[in-house]
Amino acid sequence: MDAEPLIPKHGGYRKLKTFQLAQLVYDVTVRFCDRYIDRRSRTHDQMVQAARSGVQNIAEGSQASGTSKKMELKLTNVARASLEELRLDYEDFLRQRGMEMWPPSHPALQRFKARRCSTLEAVRAWVEDERRLSQDGRQGETRTYTDCHRHGDINQSVVVRDNPFESITSAGLVANAALSLLNVCCYLLDRQLAAQAAAFEKEGGFTERLYRVRSARRRDR
Repeated sequence: MDAEPLIPKHGGYRKLKTFQLAQLVYDVTVRFCDRYIDRRSRTHDQMVQAARSGVQNIAEGSQASGTSKKMELKLTNVARASLEELRLDYEDFLRQRGMEMWPPSHPALQRFKARRCSTLEAVRAWVEDERRLSQDGRQGETRTYTDCHRHGDINQSVVVRDNPFESITSAGLVANAALSLLNVCCYLLDRQLAAQAAAFEKEGGFTERLYRVRSARRRDR
């Protein structure tokens, strides 16, 4: 049998599904905060930093695993905690604005999941398609300003669909999409942490590995 290496294979975080999802969440969050959260607010910075922390700590934990399984566990758990914080921020955004947080069975969310978006552009395309579906469904139900003016019923707050209305709609779509991605990522990180903990319990850390390697080499002399 091949001798146990002192430093095992490590890194390779770019192939991890958790890293890929966290990176997409980060990209979505940066754009979301720039568009819908006041850049001067603490919430803007905290959401972006929480998303970034998720990505960076998954990567750092994977890289550190070569010499410290304990550090890998710690950093993966930091990533998980950061994304949980971000998930609460998105939930707060929806709740505080009276916007719906979709259940998994929501039709629009089902369409989002079916697309398996892996890039920010793919998420943006889904948002545009959902807005188009929503607008098509409302055609004929909302009178135009001209129609109301003709009938002597001018109430711009009701009859004009201005940009703020569309922005809130888009924000709700993106927030729910981000929550869907976060739910999957957090679930996979929980499994990743469980696997790392089991491996650490069974194999130990770098000190135990060093002892095994040195003992094996002494026996081979």
